[in-house]
Amino acid sequence: MDYPLVIGELLKTGLRANPAQRITYAGGVDLTYAQFGARVHRLGSALAGLGLGEGAVVAVMDYDSHRYLECFFAIPMLGATLHTVNVRLSPEQVLYTINHAQDDAILVHEDFLPLLLPLLPRITRPLRLILLSDRPAALPQGFAGEYEALLTAGDASFAFPTFAESTRATLFYTTGTTGDPKGVTYSHRQLVLHTLGVIACFAPIPGRGGIKADDVYMPLTPLFHVHGWGFPLIATMLGMRQVYPGRYEPQKLLHLIAEHGVTFSHCVPAVLGMVLGATGAEAVNLAGWKVIIGGSALPEGLARAAMARGIDIHAGYGMSETCPVLTIADMAATQGREDTTAIRIATGKPIPLVEVRVVDAGMTDVPHDGVATGEVVTRAPWLTDGYLHNPAGSADLWRGGWLHTGDVGNMMPDGTLRITDRLKDVIKSGGEWISSLELESLISAVAGVSEVAVVGVPDDRWGERPVVVVVAQQDVTEGVTAAVQASIAAGRLSKWAAPERVLRVEAIPKTSVGKIDKKAIRASLTHS
Repeated sequence: MDYPLVIGELLKTGLRANPAQRITYAGGVDLTYAQFGARVHRLGSALAGLGLGEGAVVAVMDYDSHRYLECFFAIPMLGATLHTVNVRLSPEQVLYTINHAQDDAILVHEDFLPLLLPLLPRITRPLRLILLSDRPAALPQGFAGEYEALLTAGDASFAFPTFAESTRATLFYTTGTTGDPKGVTYSHRQLVLHTLGVIACFAPIPGRGGIKADDVYMPLTPLFHVHGWGFPLIATMLGMRQVYPGRYEPQKLLHLIAEHGVTFSHCVPAVLGMVLGATGAEAVNLAGWKVIIGGSALPEGLARAAMARGIDIHAGYGMSETCPVLTIADMAATQGREDTTAIRIATGKPIPLVEVRVVDAGMTDVPHDGVATGEVVTRAPWLTDGYLHNPAGSADLWRGGWLHTGDVGNMMPDGTLRITDRLKDVIKSGGEWISSLELESLISAVAGVSEVAVVGVPDDRWGERPVVVVVAQQDVTEGVTAAVQASIAAGRLSKWAAPERVLRVEAIPKTSVGKIDKKAIRASLTHS
């Protein structure tokens, strides 16, 4: 039998495992898995009735909701491509992604109509538009229908078509330092294998560690960002209790964690910092909440602050082009042990089916001594084949037959990967390479520092010099200087790592997915 690895099989597994389990949306919706499954079929029926089937591209602009999760399944199960639109991009970038993806339809929440409607005259293909809303709303002119009305009229027994596992399932866009956003695509096979690979890493962790079928899952990574890091598919396959928060508001997130007993989430460092620093956070019991940090390095200061609240926090590593998970900090090694901060913030070990190498410019592996650095390259069965309509970019990504991450790191003797910087962010001063990530982690533990970024700025004498930008309530220059000098004296940092300046700011610029925007920081420092 030819048994294709398609997303629909993940849904079937979850429905068989726990049909009475619940999926909750903070907008006031509570569904059993059985009801959710029927809605997925109704959505497939509704979209097929609009002529959207195999080969179509269907975009979604929504908050993290039960609707988005339904689209995660129904659209690819039609043989169509789910385009998760990054609603935090600029209007011009959103327009570019819609036209470049060649969208045939857009499901749009009413809150994003002010973004989308002015762009419609410049969209190059005819579009079917479907309105999403948390309350009764008037249908704008030219819209094909309203989401709930279409589902009500849909067929709960709709039969999805069969197709090859190599069929494209998803598409989203990643932004770099230059040029237009790049389209990243994944097939059904890639998404299913990523789901199984992550489960194979998380499930065997002893005790309450890792991820278990009886965990309560709530994403804190937008679902438009690399499929919510793949965890909505994982949670559904395992039949887990799921909670979707809608718009990210710190007090609401804390309320949902407490009300529903959330035990597993994932986010970038800035989001966790926002939650921990929110008014009233001290009164919420966060003990036992498992959080995976990705998108940026996990700073030591944030890790210690989270652990002080009882959070079981670990770093993960991946990128848009890797589906995304490649490595996870050694979760088994932190269970029941004291002083595990260094293990938790490490980039971690490759999950099953992932190969990771650290290589020099000639693609030769550097020694696994925790010191020698090089570029991180990888292979896994779920990595993107390349960028949509961009053969040159795809060839560069996969040069030498390995996916080039653009990250610099080293490998420990036990196989633990440590990312030390992005190639574009590493600082070279006085002929010495300086890791901005290492400096950031060190400074994040200084009293009074709530957020930190380190960038290199041009210097006529030394090439570049590191500049520290911090968010703090008071001047922390003395504490930052002392911490760096102590690390230099201990031989952990080069003398060139001593910062040129420590600047206190009200906020550090972020990208559309919550990462620190070092390009913007460097530009502001260069032009100041």
